[in-house]
Amino acid sequence: MKILMFGRGVIATIYGRAFEAAGHEVEFYVRPGRVADYGTDVHMELIDGRRAPLGRQTRATFAPRLRESIDPRDGFDLVVLSVGHHRLSEAAAFLAPRIGAAPVLVFGNIWQEPLDAIAPLPADQVVFGFPQAGGGFDENGVLRGALLGSVILGASNASNTSNTSATKPHRVARAVFAQAGIGVREEEDMRGWLMLHVALDAGMFSQALRVGGLAKMVGDPRALRGAFLTSRELLPVLAARGVDLRRHRAAAIPTRFPLLIGALTAAASAALPIARASLAAHTDPNAAEPRAVLDDTLRTARELGIAVPRLEGALRGV
Repeated sequence: MKILMFGRGVIATIYGRAFEAAGHEVEFYVRPGRVADYGTDVHMELIDGRRAPLGRQTRATFAPRLRESIDPRDGFDLVVLSVGHHRLSEAAAFLAPRIGAAPVLVFGNIWQEPLDAIAPLPADQVVFGFPQAGGGFDENGVLRGALLGSVILGASNASNTSNTSATKPHRVARAVFAQAGIGVREEEDMRGWLMLHVALDAGMFSQALRVGGLAKMVGDPRALRGAFLTSRELLPVLAARGVDLRRHRAAAIPTRFPLLIGALTAAASAALPIARASLAAHTDPNAAEPRAVLDDTLRTARELGIAVPRLEGALRGV
């Protein structure tokens, strides 16, 4: 298949390389004038969890094919849109007139109503998913991170239905992942799951502000417990937005047992490279996406009149 990755960030690069290695024709859209800035090669050091439960250390040099323009006649079979949630609406508006009828995988955090966030892309052209990979570029431009063996894929309209396999975008995305050796976990209530994930991220990012970055939370049970307690404050916000939290009991376990899960997560992040990789790469707690997650979740809580004192305190620096 001919696949377009929107941007050349961490998620786009990790999955784009996996797709290309599986035999797909993969290109990366970057802003005009950026091709020269990126250079030709990306050096990658990944913990690859596709074939080993605890991951396998891999090193590779990848030469992504970059482009600075998109035209409906380009004939892409799939467009992968993975950007910070604060840039999603802008990116969707940019893509809509340029990709024709190509299926679009929206692949990342969403705090808005999902269909509002990706307008004017047609709903029947979109499937929502979430990556199970992460990491960052170090000071030398090396991408260090982890790739787990599966991703999460939801219904194309992010509704509460279970008929996820009936749409072309879902079928295409599922096939591409399968060919790359990546499994798919179906999520019936993708809207609720995405909002819960943002709440969990808000807890992590708020604690990162307190300690100086996610990297400093590796092996720290107290910091991780604090993150899960902050996320717990946001559960009433989700309920007020119509999220049925009973459908997401497993995903919400850290907020129910913050002391226990904080200790277990700390131990795993200290002992297992695949659990540590995503946290260890993030040293800037004031990066654009973490700040946007914190600002947006706090704004929604205030609009709904729901108290979130831990989140407020983190943003005030107390």
